[in-house]
Amino acid sequence: MQSLSGIIPIVVTTFLEDGSVDLGSQRRLIRHLLGQGVHGLALFGNASEGYALTEKEREKILALTIEEVHGNVPVIVSSGHNSTHGAVELSRAAEKAGADALMILPPFYIKPDAQEVYRYFAAISNAVRIPIMVQDAPLMTQVSMPAGLLARMSTELERVRYVKVEAPPTAPKITDILEQAKGCITLLGGLNGNFLIEELDRGSVGVMPGSDLCAPFLRLWTAYRAGDRAAARNEFREMLPLIRYELQPGLGVSVMKHNLKARGIIDCAVVRPPTKTVDPIGIREIEELRQEMSLT
Repeated sequence: MQSLSGIIPIVVTTFLEDGSVDLGSQRRLIRHLLGQGVHGLALFGNASEGYALTEKEREKILALTIEEVHGNVPVIVSSGHNSTHGAVELSRAAEKAGADALMILPPFYIKPDAQEVYRYFAAISNAVRIPIMVQDAPLMTQVSMPAGLLARMSTELERVRYVKVEAPPTAPKITDILEQAKGCITLLGGLNGNFLIEELDRGSVGVMPGSDLCAPFLRLWTAYRAGDRAAARNEFREMLPLIRYELQPGLGVSVMKHNLKARGIIDCAVVRPPTKTVDPIGIREIEELRQEMSLT
């Protein structure tokens, strides 16, 4: 598998008005993202409403995605669970279905200590043959994974090869992890790219944002890689109002879907409860933000 780096969006899950999965819109969205030149696709994360999907729905969406991608970019599947047994089973199933890598949250219903977190990831690492990305997202899970624990897992657990760092302040934590892991780990950012440039400066190799801002993120990535910091910062400033708006707790997925629907990429902006829906005033606000930037 090619190494994970660059702009790898968390693909939203598209629904019809009745809340059932809209596979037609899902296929169009995947083709749109691939056409923009993303470096990978991630399924069933928080921005995918993975928590609201049934096992059969996950299977259908993953099969559709594998079919559309056709091996051209890596497909990362979120396979965390609140039990070690459940995470192992989901991870094995994702690998068998064609996932190239796994993105895994720690269990968070019962808040585990560091040793239990280690045992959880050790069990998954022993059960699969594809890389694992640890999702360090304490704002959501309330589970702390210090830099030392993440570095230890990367050096001792064979399949733990990546960390998605979403524990603010993210940039200093990237430095801490890299110093302690001694070259055994690759880091990417999240939180919709809120500190992307600072994270790249510290050694991150990419970001995993939502599905609606990939074009400007790709332009930023290209400019940064070319050494054009001014152009990279200009791209960031242009999309920052939407990044900020989408980081409102619980509202981001609905905002992303409304942006995609407004551009004709998906048919419906429905989210599944308990995900929050943008109200009519919010819809007008994000329409204004779209008009102020070049969003294709």
